[in-house]
Amino acid sequence: MNKDSILMGIIGLLIGVVITGFTAGQAVNNNNVGMMQMMGMNSNSMQQPGAVGHDSMSMAGMTGQLKNKTGDDFDKAFIEMMISHHEGAVDMAKLTATNAKHDEIKQLGVDVITAQNKEIADMKRWQQEWDYASDESMQMMHGGH
Repeated sequence: MNKDSILMGIIGLLIGVVITGFTAGQAVNNNNVGMMQMMGMNSNSMQQPGAVGHDSMSMAGMTGQLKNKTGDDFDKAFIEMMISHHEGAVDMAKLTATNAKHDEIKQLGVDVITAQNKEIADMKRWQQEWDYASDESMQMMHGGH
């Protein structure tokens, strides 16, 4: 084996390690549970079946859970998921104040927080009025979130 073959092997190995590390990082950062499981990763942040929190289910997962529901079942699930989704948007928007470069993004963050908080309050009120509030959402409304 010559020096060039050994060098190419080492470079190939290093590229493979970098690609694997990048892919694993992307899977974790995007909460790609399927990818993490394929890579043999086990994370406490991996979504649990039936979980609704904004940090535990993708939009596609939420939409999939709603497809076969109608009437009160749909409305209750939709509101619970939308509250969670909006809370996630507020969490993201809060980062714009300190992390964004452009003033337009910072203002967008303020606007998102204002609009989403109003809609969250509306939906929580509807949950109470229509007796849709689950035990978990009631705890959140009274300071658990």
